[in-house]
Amino acid sequence: MFDARKAAILPVAAAGLALAACSSSGGSPASSAPVPPSTGDAVSAQPTSLGTILVNGQGRTVYVFANDKTTASTCNGACAADWPPVTAPSPLPTSVPGVSGALGSTTRSDGSHQLTVAGHPVYTFSGDSAAGQTNGQGITLNGGLWTVVSPAGAPEAHPAGAATTASVPTY
Repeated sequence: MFDARKAAILPVAAAGLALAACSSSGGSPASSAPVPPSTGDAVSAQPTSLGTILVNGQGRTVYVFANDKTTASTCNGACAADWPPVTAPSPLPTSVPGVSGALGSTTRSDGSHQLTVAGHPVYTFSGDSAAGQTNGQGITLNGGLWTVVSPAGAPEAHPAGAATTASVPTY
């Protein structure tokens, strides 16, 4: 008796075996071509109404938290629900066009790896529902000031093009 489900699986299984046969042993790629990130977010510089800032691979604005005084993140639990950490890509790129801040990673309290730019852990904001939004800029939430990030990795408390009406604490 003909089983259409099994017949549909056979070409997929054959393709998988063919790909496995072409790969090299030892865990290295068969070619010297760059391997795209398998996990994590890429960052890039994006011109906005606030000036040129960093965004993740989906175009979501990237922020830093004033309470992060070192490469270690202090935003966990409910804070991380509001400000999801940008996951470090693997492998970590050594440079990205338009981004002058050094890219790195830090291990979070849950064991995951968060991207850092110029030593600052970076985050997106749950209040930004679409690419290009900057709703988290300059707000104090979860115990500290949140700001967009320059391509050098610096917090931008008063980015170019942004109106400044009150004194914003520096750190």
